[in-house]
Amino acid sequence: MTIIIGSDVDGKRLKDLIKTYLVEKNFDILDVTEGKELDFVDSTLAIAKEVQKNDDNLGIAIDAFGVGSFMTATKIKGMIAAEVSDERSAYMTRGHNNSKMITMGSEIVGDTLAKNVVKGFVNGHYDGGRHQIRVDMLNKMC
Repeated sequence: MTIIIGSDVDGKRLKDLIKTYLVEKNFDILDVTEGKELDFVDSTLAIAKEVQKNDDNLGIAIDAFGVGSFMTATKIKGMIAAEVSDERSAYMTRGHNNSKMITMGSEIVGDTLAKNVVKGFVNGHYDGGRHQIRVDMLNKMC
């Protein structure tokens, strides 16, 4: 599994903090926005493109409020994404929705909470079973 991460200008500081946290936890990281100043649309599209290259990949997009990246990600066929600002939602969106990507707002989520959100997301596992019906419905929408 590779964690694909990126941000717009407003999310850069939090992205760098999360990236350091994930490296310390020995995750493979690909920062698609390193050294770039992209709009949230472009950064989210770059993350999603890499996430979709491998079923095991996960994505994390960060902008000021998380909403712009979320709206962008959900326009992409086959991408299930969630805007999260708490640990439980991050974990449950993996378990029940098989989300491949989360978005966060750097002006909403503090440093410690951001690490906990990411921990919940990357450690979550899709439960399958009865949840697959909704996942299939979501995948048919785009």
